[in-house]
Amino acid sequence: MSDPLIPRCPSCGTRNRVPRARAGSGARCGRCKAPLFPDRPVMVDDASFGDVVETSALPVLVDFWAPWCGPCRSMEPALDAVARERAGRVTVAKVNVDENQALARRFGIRSIPALKLFRGPQVVAELAGAVPAGTLARFLDEHGA
Repeated sequence: MSDPLIPRCPSCGTRNRVPRARAGSGARCGRCKAPLFPDRPVMVDDASFGDVVETSALPVLVDFWAPWCGPCRSMEPALDAVARERAGRVTVAKVNVDENQALARRFGIRSIPALKLFRGPQVVAELAGAVPAGTLARFLDEHGA
């Protein structure tokens, strides 16, 4: 038997115990009944980064982007698909670098889009530039996400 996941509810912050086998099957918070594993990208800022990314029970793919960036916008359908198809296995988060410059500096973001895969507070893999959906899927598969 594998260890359960103990995710924090994105709505109310309550910790929940979820068997790994149920992670992708619509698990809900025991307190507020909100979905525990979002099936769309989550917007993250300087204040919420630690709670959403660094303490996540799942790997988190963080997209550092900006609204004026054409290549960033072209990545949106692929990121939406990853969030939907891998809900309960990977969380997709988005950081607007214009509004969250401290995070951009902290992670050395020099060009966007920049994708970083986190396991807890550690960056385990990086991908620079806009990539097709197939490349993004292979990247996640190679890193067990």
